[in-house]
Amino acid sequence: MTDTMENLQAAFAGESQANRKYLAFARKADQEGYPQAARLFRAAAFGETVHALNHLAAMDGIGTTAENLKEAFGGETYEFESMYPPMMEQAEAEGNKKAFRTFRYANEVEKVHARMYQAALDVLSGETESFGYYVCPVCGYLEARNAPERCPVCGNPGKNFEYVE
Repeated sequence: MTDTMENLQAAFAGESQANRKYLAFARKADQEGYPQAARLFRAAAFGETVHALNHLAAMDGIGTTAENLKEAFGGETYEFESMYPPMMEQAEAEGNKKAFRTFRYANEVEKVHARMYQAALDVLSGETESFGYYVCPVCGYLEARNAPERCPVCGNPGKNFEYVE
């Protein structure tokens, strides 16, 4: 891999993390009653997304939808099979309950994401149905078409799920 490709990967990771961090900062600013600061954080987060997408495109990191679904499936599978289990084990050994809980939630939800990516890939050529998804704002669990009564991963009431069209 060339130095430029390594730089693009590092820049993509940094811009992606900045986006998520700034959105978290915006949420906190809203909670504390600082709407202008929240708007600034959201606007900067959008700018970081533009940067990240440009870097990904420069790496030729966006394929066909079928290729992207396969890559997403592989990434999610890696996370729940290889990445999160040792992280959960380490957090538990250190007695870090917050870290263990967030790793466990992500690990369980990545399995759902992988199944959904595989299902989408399986019907890609004959795609005719259109529906939205409901996302648990606590653990990230996804449900197609309708929110569950309660999140099967963290127990959050379905009425709190966010709809994504």
